[in-house]
Amino acid sequence: MIDTHAHLDYLDDPVSALGELGLDAVVCIGASLDHARNALALATQSPDIYATVGLHPTEVAEDSAPVRAELEALATHPRVVGIGESGLDDYWDDSQRTAQQAAFEWQLDLARRVNKPLVIHTRDKAGQDSAHQGVMDVLRDWPDVPVILHCFSGHPGLLHFGLERAAPTLFGFAGNTTYKTAHDIQAAARSVPLERLLLETDAPFLAPVPRRGKPNRPGYVRYTLDFIAALRGMDPAELERLTDENAQRVYHLGDPHFEAASF
Repeated sequence: MIDTHAHLDYLDDPVSALGELGLDAVVCIGASLDHARNALALATQSPDIYATVGLHPTEVAEDSAPVRAELEALATHPRVVGIGESGLDDYWDDSQRTAQQAAFEWQLDLARRVNKPLVIHTRDKAGQDSAHQGVMDVLRDWPDVPVILHCFSGHPGLLHFGLERAAPTLFGFAGNTTYKTAHDIQAAARSVPLERLLLETDAPFLAPVPRRGKPNRPGYVRYTLDFIAALRGMDPAELERLTDENAQRVYHLGDPHFEAASF
């Protein structure tokens, strides 16, 4: 079982967390320069941890030429399998949109140059979708870059847009899929083509039912697996196999020779 998105360096015991509930691998997300350094350090310590490097949209205050230069250098490391997480976030402060979009476009360019997928964060205030619309507007100018829509919200427009893109677009489902009010996310989890579906925790955030309200752990991805398997009327073992194959394909986990993903 693969957790395709976790912030391992936020945990007290990141390496030992890998063994929980039979977990085989984790992609550790570098959402700022410090976290990118930490993610890569963990990935070099364990063959079952992989890293991404980038700037989260809420971290764009640190965006600068030196920060970009170091992240670009880290992005070429063989243990780095993706860029980001990047994207747009209007939940906290939509006044940063110009800076967020500049960082988003730079990371799309970086992903293209290093030939690795971009992990995208999209978050809006309740009842609004300016960030979702903004992500689609930006991605229209980057049709050839593979992307992962992390912690997918279920937004119908972004779902349709992602499925129609020329480059591979995968949809990551996290623990919030299991929440009673997550109707849009659950509808998307039922309908996303199986070859586009990924499972993640976003640990230590968004712990799934029955662990909701506690710090999330990488191994809790199995609760989301079981929940989505039930939604789709599938054998959990079969869904595990398919989503692990998707993760291995889009991130090229364990593949020393990078080739374009085939979907």
